[in-house]
Amino acid sequence: MPVKKILVVDDSPTERFAMTEFLTKAGFTVVTAENGEDGVVKSKQELPDLILMDVVMPGINGYQATRTISREETTRNIPVIMTTSKDQETDKIWGMRQGAFDYMVKPINHEELLKKIQAIG
Repeated sequence: MPVKKILVVDDSPTERFAMTEFLTKAGFTVVTAENGEDGVVKSKQELPDLILMDVVMPGINGYQATRTISREETTRNIPVIMTTSKDQETDKIWGMRQGAFDYMVKPINHEELLKKIQAIG
């Protein structure tokens, strides 16, 4: 099933704006959330085809939100790509253990992201 709707979860308004602009121009419908808790709620409400999840956020961080999303009945089949500045191998391993489908380090390479999105669809 091709990816049409993407949920972008990031506490940075600049990151959310830049990602929304890029993804909208690429033809996707974009929904945003400004923290992990909001991301979990919106994942259930919107049922996006893909979630791009930041890690370092106030309150529930991206790891915790991804773990919740990947274990809940209604959202467990939604792939999550972690998009974060945390670039250590242990960070990536931990993200994948929480249920992430993939892991990308910021700044995000847009061409690489599009390839990953197409691979999901």
